Amino acid sequence: MRLSVIMPCYNEADSLPDILNKVRAITIDKEIIVIDDCSSDDSPNVLANEQRNDPNLRVVRHERNRGKGAAVRTGIAAATGDVIIVQDADLEYDPNDYYAVLKPIFEGRVGVVYGSRFMGSHTGMYFWNALGNKFLTFLTNFLFNCWISDMETCYKAFRSEIIKNIPLESNDFRIEPEITAKILLRKERIFEVPVSYIGRTYEEGKKMKPSQGFWAIWALVKYRFFATV
Repeated sequence: MRLSVIMPCYNEADSLPDILNKVRAITIDKEIIVIDDCSSDDSPNVLANEQRNDPNLRVVRHERNRGKGAAVRTGIAAATGDVIIVQDADLEYDPNDYYAVLKPIFEGRVGVVYGSRFMGSHTGMYFWNALGNKFLTFLTNFLFNCWISDMETCYKAFRSEIIKNIPLESNDFRIEPEITAKILLRKERIFEVPVSYIGRTYEEGKKMKPSQGFWAIWALVKYRFFATV
């Protein structure tokens, strides 16, 4: 099975070379697709240099900044692999966890796997962000009668035919609850495995703000009662 790694990127020039090297080092047949969401820093030049050294790297650039959700949707549409995983362009998540995340899919046991930060080792997560994540996960479990531990995780992996056939619409961070809600509404099981997590600070470029949790709550309610899947 071939893996598609889709990497949304917005102003991540400092971390791009390191994260791309870490993903390349994973010994799984794969393609890497970076979606540059109209970065205003040196990310386009960094990516151009990376492409010169790695002709197999694909870069798709948005002509205007549209948000992480739009970048994820662009990546899903561009992916050609049998399995798709989302990888942030920072260094908070460790690609070495791919092996554990992808194993249940490669073995044919399930079609969707989430890498849970709360089951694994982690540091650097803000208290209010962690509390917000736990509340959003609780609300997901309550609304959809499921039992997962980390709805907001970046490491979401899917068989391509599952995620490509789900109509997604979110342009911002609401893509996380939308994906989870619509997967659960389609009666797909979400298998979780532990992953490591080293959170960065807002000074280091963290983009997720606590206020975005309110939009995520609305998204979960909206997709639970009004979604078309």
